Amino acid sequence: MTDVISRWRAGLSKSGKAAFGRLASFLGATEITEDTWDELEALLIQADLGIEVAQTVIEALRRVARDQGLTRSADLRAALKADLRARLVPPPEPALSARPTVILMVGVNGSGKTTTTAKLGQRFLAQGKRVLFGAADTFRAAAVDQLQAWGDRLNVPVVAGAPESDPGAVAYNAVQSGFAHKADIVLIDTAGRLHTRFNLMEELRKVHRVVGKALPGAPHEVWLVLDSTTGQNALQQARAFGEAVHVTGVILAKLDSSARGGMAFAIQKTLGLPILFAGLGEQPEDLIPFDPDAFVDGIMQA
Repeated sequence: MTDVISRWRAGLSKSGKAAFGRLASFLGATEITEDTWDELEALLIQADLGIEVAQTVIEALRRVARDQGLTRSADLRAALKADLRARLVPPPEPALSARPTVILMVGVNGSGKTTTTAKLGQRFLAQGKRVLFGAADTFRAAAVDQLQAWGDRLNVPVVAGAPESDPGAVAYNAVQSGFAHKADIVLIDTAGRLHTRFNLMEELRKVHRVVGKALPGAPHEVWLVLDSTTGQNALQQARAFGEAVHVTGVILAKLDSSARGGMAFAIQKTLGLPILFAGLGEQPEDLIPFDPDAFVDGIMQA
């Protein structure tokens, strides 16, 4: 347990020293005034909680201060930590009962989706699962090569297509191959796409439908990989992808590179999507299940 906590604290050191660090430093020995609330709200917004969440946090802290008779801003630290923790829901266990369980990986360009797909594959292998990769990012040759390299390294079969071929066909073939290989998990890496491009989102819907034709009920999970360094823009991405393909969970990649990290609260408040995993480094073992307690402890460590 100590090792897990240390990993979270190390991975979130940038957030703990930056926006949340300033917030922790602000909660000192000064008296609580109206200026305290205004500055605290501004710091929460800077930490990427978003205006709506920041306002609800301030309202909750005002009630605590009034009910408990708090007079010093330092007294708000424990209340803030408790409030932030209460806003995060522990991730559910992914439903992996179908055989194969088909997981569609989606996200914008550069979010770390292909690398995250590979890391998930290694994680499932360590659990004794049979894994197959579907390289449905047919528009970026490097993505196929990258996933193939991971497949060779992990001894995981990879289903790919010709450059610029139909990604739906690749996804369909991956599901069929999953049956043939008696795979437990089929991870399909889709092309990164801007959430504002209607035609690309329509193509993603098509991939989703085709997977359902290959196996009724599939995809069983649709996991959205978000680049944690993009801040509140990630919230708009999550909303758009959720409307297109019914996202079932979020993976926060590059959380160790983010100086803020507060968008996790906005995602759960606004969209109600569970955060399943967090990327706390470049190594495969640095992709770990999201832990609300460790996350809040990590960002409030200053």
